[in-house]
Amino acid sequence: MRRGVYAGSFDPVTNGHVWMIEHGVKLFDEMIVAIGENPDKKYTFRVDERVAMLKETTAHLPNLRVETFENRFLVDYAREENADFILRGIREAADYEFERKMRYVNADLAPHIDTVFLMPPREIAEISSTMVKGLVGPGNWESVVRQYVPQPVFERLVAWRAQRTH
Repeated sequence: MRRGVYAGSFDPVTNGHVWMIEHGVKLFDEMIVAIGENPDKKYTFRVDERVAMLKETTAHLPNLRVETFENRFLVDYAREENADFILRGIREAADYEFERKMRYVNADLAPHIDTVFLMPPREIAEISSTMVKGLVGPGNWESVVRQYVPQPVFERLVAWRAQRTH
């Protein structure tokens, strides 16, 4: 059984993440989407909210599990899950340089786990969670943000915006 792990903070999940996940489930018999928790990072959405958004967004994918992990290297988590692959996305040259280095470090730590790189299509490649959150607020933000995130995420962003303005 080929098992892959795709990890991130998913704060929130974007259409780019969904593209990666949908392509990952085609590559692997089982795909684990692992939401990383970094105690030094400030998140917009709690981990349980991020899990819920991912599960709602990916409910149509039967060979997918959504999990969380914290305070350890991704490659160690992948080893604990008996994964054969780590799935990573490349959006730009800077991503490539970072991911290339991480691939070699991960290979030193777990030579049996391969890293697979996917490059999302141009129309979603530049969209990040940080960018989406930065678009929430001014003027006609709903029509802009709606095209970059799945519906369950959009609904939570609307609620998040309403909380921030009250």
